[in-house]
Amino acid sequence: MDSRRIALALVIALAVSALATTFFYTKIRKQRDAQPTVNKIVAAKDVLRSGTQLSNDNVVLIDWPSNIPLQGAYKNLNDVVGRPLIQPVAANQPILESVLAQPGSGLGLTVRIPEGMRAVSVRSNDVVGVAGFLYPGSHVDILVTYKPPDEPNPVTQTVLQNVEVLSAGQKIEPDPQGKPEAVNVVTFLLNPLDSEKLILATSQGSIQFVLRNGVDTNSTTTPGISVAELMTGKPKPLKPVVKVAKAAKPTSFYVVETISGATKSTEKFEEPKH
Repeated sequence: MDSRRIALALVIALAVSALATTFFYTKIRKQRDAQPTVNKIVAAKDVLRSGTQLSNDNVVLIDWPSNIPLQGAYKNLNDVVGRPLIQPVAANQPILESVLAQPGSGLGLTVRIPEGMRAVSVRSNDVVGVAGFLYPGSHVDILVTYKPPDEPNPVTQTVLQNVEVLSAGQKIEPDPQGKPEAVNVVTFLLNPLDSEKLILATSQGSIQFVLRNGVDTNSTTTPGISVAELMTGKPKPLKPVVKVAKAAKPTSFYVVETISGATKSTEKFEEPKH
C-alpha cells in the first residue's frame, strides 16, 4: 500500500514538473519571438557639420529595430560616401536622404540651395545686420529707403518678407554659443523673381534687415511711409481696390405700324435676346 502511494506521488510530481516546464518554455519562447530583429543602417560616426563630405572615416553601420520604420535610411555605406551634408547631424544619428545633397551638386554653400532657388548676397554692416544677430537659418524682412520720382521726400517700403538667411559672412552655421558677430555680407535664399526684387532694391536706395521670429510666417501688407507721414504720424492709407463695372448693353426695340381702314396704330416690341 505504501509503495503504491509513493508511486502515485512520483507520477503526480512528474506530471506537475512537465506542466511547469512546458509553461515556462512556452513563455520564454513567446518573449524571444516578441523581441524585434535588427537591421544595419548608416549613421554618423561623430558630430558632422553641414557641408561635410561623407567618407568611410565618418560614417558607420548601427543596429536599428526592424519594427520601427525609418524613411530615407541607407543600409550600405557606399550609398552615402562622397555626398555632402546639407544639415548637421549628431553622433550615431542615422543618415537620411533628406540631409544629403544630390550627387554632383558640389560642396559648401551650393549644396544648401534647393532646386529652383537662388543664393543672393548683399552688403551689410552693424546696423543693417541687426547688430550681428543674423545667423544662418534666421528669417528677416527686407526694407528699402528710396526717393520715388513723383514724390519730394524719401519713402521706406517693405519689399520682401520672411526671407531665410543662407549664410552670414562665410559661415553657413550659427555660432554654437549664439554670440553676435558683425559681417559685411549676408546671403539670402530666394526664388528668381524675389532675387530680381532684391537686386533692384539695392540699386534704388539703402536697405535694412528686420529680424523676425522664425516660426512667424505671416505676411503683412503695408503702404510704406514717407518723411512727411513720419512727422505727422499719419501713414497714408492703403489704396482702395476699384472695380469698374461693365456697361449694360443697350436694349434694342423694333416698331410695328398697323393700318386697318382709316385706323392706324403703332406698337413697340423689345428685340429678343440671344
